[in-house]
Amino acid sequence: MAIRVGIIGYGNLAKGVESEIRKNPDMELKGIFTRRDPSSVTIKTEGVPVYSSNDIPNMKDDFDVMIICGGSATDLPTQTKEYAKYFNVIDSFDTHAKIPEHFAAVDESAKGAGKIAVISVGWDPGMFSLTRLYANCILPEGNDYTFWGKGVSQGHSDAIRRIKGVKNAKQYTIPVESALEAVRSGSNPELTTRQKHTRECFVVAEEGADKALIEKTIKEMPNYFADYDTTVHFISEEEFERDHSRINHGGFVFRSGVTGFENENKHVIEYSLKLDSNPEFTASVLLAYARAAYRLQQKGESGCRTVFDIAPALLSPLSGDEIRAHLL
Repeated sequence: MAIRVGIIGYGNLAKGVESEIRKNPDMELKGIFTRRDPSSVTIKTEGVPVYSSNDIPNMKDDFDVMIICGGSATDLPTQTKEYAKYFNVIDSFDTHAKIPEHFAAVDESAKGAGKIAVISVGWDPGMFSLTRLYANCILPEGNDYTFWGKGVSQGHSDAIRRIKGVKNAKQYTIPVESALEAVRSGSNPELTTRQKHTRECFVVAEEGADKALIEKTIKEMPNYFADYDTTVHFISEEEFERDHSRINHGGFVFRSGVTGFENENKHVIEYSLKLDSNPEFTASVLLAYARAAYRLQQKGESGCRTVFDIAPALLSPLSGDEIRAHLL
């Protein structure tokens, strides 16, 4: 029987989940929940109903896994712990500094309900996190480096859009090329947050909005922009639609370390992603972990998990024999 998947929200990430679920034959999209009037939401999958978010508590027996597609700034801190009372849930919470407290709140909720919740799923946090962990275990003496971009950060863009007076916004994270090359050389440079990346914001302001206040709010936003050199451009809606409609992203994770009795040998581990569609790739990761969450709950487990806690074999639709034969 197919895993019955639901989606909460219908923004870019949710549309990515809707698109990519078709590539997972062991899953079936059973419904989408929205805070908007359901009759105003048109989806691309025929025969799948759109429900009001108010209906969620009444449908806890109709879904095996719920993928929560809200934003990390204001949605997920409340939504994930609430909906873990009713379903196995997956989210993409990406405010790194607040992951421990988010984990604790969701863990309590999920354990109380006998459900599995997997938080901070995506590519960073997510696939990049796994790379960092594996690399630290392999090269215990060394340094970690993570670069994002050039590309659109969905979380940062969402945070800007929540600011009063902002009609639309995109934020690009841009690696500093000299820093990237220094890491690749194996020289183990000491780099501050500000030396590794710049942030560039393109904002459509509402008519009459205080642009100076918007810019100040962006540049001083903790956990998002305060630690970076940030440039803010105010542009028209037409320019925004023409030049900033894509949601590409990517990045690099490095572990630069040494081995040998005299630390005479240098090693650099590099993992990179180049993504045409950030939300569709993130959605693909979410779906793999949705499969794992379902399997864990079927085994009687409950509580919160991260990508660190889940065996890779649980992500795959293949059997153990098939994985060993073709991928090992």
